[in-house]
Amino acid sequence: MRSIRAAAVGAVTLSLALAASACGGGSSTGGGSNDSPKTLTYWASNQGASIAVDKKVLQPELDKFEKQTGIKVKLEVVPWSDLLNRILTATTSGQGPDVLNIGNTWSASLQATGALLPWDAKNFAKIGGRDRFVDSALGSTGAQGKDPAAVPLYSMAYALYYNKKIFADAGIAKPPATWAELVADGKKISAKGKSALGAAGANLAENIHHVFVFAKQHGADFFTADGKPDFTSDGVVAAVKQYVGLMAKDKAIPTGDAEYAQNQSVSDFAKGKQAMLLWQSAAANLKSQGMSEDDYGIAPVPVQSGTPGTGTQVNSMVAGINLAVFKNTDNLDGATKFVKFMTSDAEQKTLNTAYSSIPPVKAAQSDAAFTGPTTAVLKDTLATSAAALPQVAAESQFETTVGTAVKSLFADAAAGRPVTTDSVKAALQKAQQQMPAK
Repeated sequence: MRSIRAAAVGAVTLSLALAASACGGGSSTGGGSNDSPKTLTYWASNQGASIAVDKKVLQPELDKFEKQTGIKVKLEVVPWSDLLNRILTATTSGQGPDVLNIGNTWSASLQATGALLPWDAKNFAKIGGRDRFVDSALGSTGAQGKDPAAVPLYSMAYALYYNKKIFADAGIAKPPATWAELVADGKKISAKGKSALGAAGANLAENIHHVFVFAKQHGADFFTADGKPDFTSDGVVAAVKQYVGLMAKDKAIPTGDAEYAQNQSVSDFAKGKQAMLLWQSAAANLKSQGMSEDDYGIAPVPVQSGTPGTGTQVNSMVAGINLAVFKNTDNLDGATKFVKFMTSDAEQKTLNTAYSSIPPVKAAQSDAAFTGPTTAVLKDTLATSAAALPQVAAESQFETTVGTAVKSLFADAAAGRPVTTDSVKAALQKAQQQMPAK
């Protein structure tokens, strides 16, 4: 579990990283070399139900790469609770991996450190060209007007997963399309002795993803057009209050979920303890925990009213994982070859099938493997009703400060303390005060 102390460390580390960028870059050497052409180190994010699952998925592909190129890849799967702090520490010290996965929401923040290899036209040409990737995925690779800091690897969107049997037992004929319907369905489910909705109240990134969507649905943003934090507007406050209110007021989210940070809500859903789950591309995770696709349905995340779409009908952030190269790598050519391998049509099909995500590579996305009903909702969401989180330099600290604020509000709800407009605004004001001055 990521503690508040760990979050504070992340905030401090980010400040150091940004200070390093102001001094000419976050890497210790300022440029890469090919001094170690036969090895690469790779930090992968924890995409599956466990680190062991990820190693089982990735190692055969890394062995394939070694057979093709003679380059051995040393793999480390890093838990999400540690990944951002590990990366930020590496950007300040210059002692990082050669290649790494980053959450696509962090792209602009890590770009600002100067530690990552820019993907200009020349570097994109080495992996087949920028045009191979879908526009929505490229939109979360760095600040607008700058060369991307990373290359899209996995695309994901949030969806509502619901247990068909629990719904039938509660007399619910179809999944909720609005939050009011979800709350009403939750009361029927609770009356049958089941929990309505799973959440990860102690997971800072999950908190951010959801309150971002709620803010969009309230016509609000966490940053102004020129990139300044704006955490205490009426729309943002209403959004955070509504999300936490699913536990505090509506009793749809059980109080125990306030402490969840590591996939526990997914496990509860897979075991039939909870009727609904809001999650990114969860099919592979659920399958690995023994839940059949026949046991659940998938629907778009609810909106305030009507149906998902653009504007206030946004129902997901543009989720995904990008692949980045530390620009002070000592195997620059090998790192580029590895990115080309991981984003090849064949590997995109293999990896995104394993993780039930959507390939950000156009040719792979059109493959028959990604046309089934499970992926149809995700593809449609990405195409029509998802929005990218702000690609600003302070984005990762935004995740830390606001994510922690939401975590503390969930803790209040779990303890029976009131979550009011004033308490939400105070928590968000404190988070904004912790952001770096522009």
